[in-house]
Amino acid sequence: MKVALIGVGQAGGKITERLAQFDANMGFGAVQGALAVNSAKPDLHSLEFVETKLIGADRVNGHGVGGDNELGTQIMQDDIQQVLGGLDGRITSRSEAIFVVAGLGGGTGSGGAPVLVHHLQRVYDVPVYALGVLPGRNEGTLYQANAGRSLKTLAREADSTLLIDNDAWHEQGESVQGAFDRINEKIARRVGLLFASGEAVEGVGESVVDSSEVINTLRSGGISVLGYASEIASDESDQNLRTVMTVARQALLTGTSMPDATSADAALLVIAGDPQAIPRKGMEKARRWVEDETDSMQVRGGDFPLETDRLGALVLLGGAERSARIEQFMKRAREANEAKAADEVDHADAFADDRLENLF
Repeated sequence: MKVALIGVGQAGGKITERLAQFDANMGFGAVQGALAVNSAKPDLHSLEFVETKLIGADRVNGHGVGGDNELGTQIMQDDIQQVLGGLDGRITSRSEAIFVVAGLGGGTGSGGAPVLVHHLQRVYDVPVYALGVLPGRNEGTLYQANAGRSLKTLAREADSTLLIDNDAWHEQGESVQGAFDRINEKIARRVGLLFASGEAVEGVGESVVDSSEVINTLRSGGISVLGYASEIASDESDQNLRTVMTVARQALLTGTSMPDATSADAALLVIAGDPQAIPRKGMEKARRWVEDETDSMQVRGGDFPLETDRLGALVLLGGAERSARIEQFMKRAREANEAKAADEVDHADAFADDRLENLF
């Protein structure tokens, strides 16, 4: 699946760079172009592998929006023609989809990504998806409220929003920076393999997945979720029947980007590995299991030929917004938004006194 990537905000830029690097290092050729957009100049300077675009210079002078996603929305609206102009040559006739990548808790990403998706939908005749990262539970009220509003808008504007929960891949005892680096690496590997699954580069499988399978799975709209797991494979395909079932189960039940998200309108199961090691019976059995587990009649399946000693399973869920985990997050975001509104009072009222004059 040939894609163009546009990262918005600090997290969006870093993930976009990791995705572009992973694709280049693996030689997949799925990423056709990549651009990082931000209102904070230092965040753009830290990116070396992708082109960058500074927005809002006349409003915030390269210092970012400080978590104010309403200001992030305004800046993207004001500079949208500049951003679209920066995409020349990056979204080509070969691009089959556009992904707008953003952390949904900050200011520029959460505010600017929905605006950009809206305008891209008007300009380009290919699917426009969002890849959004939800803040963890401990990242503060502002980030929860920002993410709730951003996700609600993205779900309306994007053809599908591939959602990643920071808490899903966070490990106990990690530093904040260490956690973000490792999560970004996991995102790059999993999403990068999804992009590449329609770009078979090693060997010939019996039922190779192509980009239309990914697009048709995402056609359900709303929220999409991605799961992944892998195990060492045997050289003989008959000995990998149990391995295929194991990695499929792990990918859906313990390895998804939104834990506990198993109900979906459509699903795609991709088994990656040496074509000679992938058992046909195991592949079909795993596909039927995913069908039963997701309660979906639209479950596609196929191979991703890859030179490796492991067997991996990618499970893509489309139309997964019925997930209890997503409902829990939206409840948390609503509560955060209410708490944020309660804090927005004019504390100067406590000092109102007509006998005193203001300094200015």
